Amino acid sequence: MERKTITAGFLKTICWSNDAIVDWAEGAVYSLDGKKKQLGHYSYAFNFDRSIVSSDGQYAFINQKLGTKGLLLKQGELLREINRSYYCANAYEYPAAFLTIKGTTYLIHCPLKYCRLDFENVETGELVTDIPGRNPSDVFHSRLDINLANTFLMCKGWFWHPLDVIQVFNIDECIKNPLLLDESTLTPNVGVEVCTASFINDSKILIGTSDEAFDDESLNLPLKHVAIWDIRSNEVANPVKVKGEFGNLYSISDRFAWDTYKFPKIIDIETGEIVDAEESVYSGEQNSSIIGHDSSKYPQIVFNSQTKQLAIKGNEKIEVLTTSKSFL
Repeated sequence: MERKTITAGFLKTICWSNDAIVDWAEGAVYSLDGKKKQLGHYSYAFNFDRSIVSSDGQYAFINQKLGTKGLLLKQGELLREINRSYYCANAYEYPAAFLTIKGTTYLIHCPLKYCRLDFENVETGELVTDIPGRNPSDVFHSRLDINLANTFLMCKGWFWHPLDVIQVFNIDECIKNPLLLDESTLTPNVGVEVCTASFINDSKILIGTSDEAFDDESLNLPLKHVAIWDIRSNEVANPVKVKGEFGNLYSISDRFAWDTYKFPKIIDIETGEIVDAEESVYSGEQNSSIIGHDSSKYPQIVFNSQTKQLAIKGNEKIEVLTTSKSFL
């Protein structure tokens, strides 16, 4: 892999925008050649430490990863404040994702209840999924992700005991009938805690299990393995034991994936071999949706789904890691 270090000075958040990295909280853009430019004359004076951006680059959302406060921006300017429930907010990542369909952009988040997903029109503020009869199941939604076709929403959250859980929702069907957001019918039935997942393509998801089983009778995927979950057939196949620790996975292709537990590495998901690594870059110790209070163990990491690059926020620097072409 190729490593590039960008000196960033005072840095709050990192987010990919095409092939550049933006700090939306400070209005700064860092190109991969190390040059910096200002987006505008603004700075949001709060301890924001996470940001996401809409597919067209027009809207951004900055928030506290382990807090309740967020700001919705349009072209860098404040549209409105966004909040989530206080309940256990200091234990798991703020759930938020942008979705653009039929020319309308929505912020998917949990504004009314920690366990209830809603779609908010970013321009009007209307919660288009706020209908009578909503009765969400008791899941702490977190680490939201959307496939490139904008057809499926994935939630990598948790429920009490605590155990991580992966859920997938059909976006079109949920917009037609928001009650479908209250309990997912698509979740891997493997009898073991699934702690990480990443879209490989529009129908297949790479999943990774922890070392905790919760249903021995239906255990059909071994502990500490990765596998491929086909959400069209709801079948799990090709379990592989990873030859090392892993945490958050990011699919590069149908053969390779990034992992960021302790240091960035590339895993061959057909063999479990670690085929490349950069041990001199610390990338945190996240291996669950529950991350607790010590932010030093969970640096900001953002994945560019188009270029398959990783960016990791350090102390006044950004580490950018690029795979070799043979892994794409």
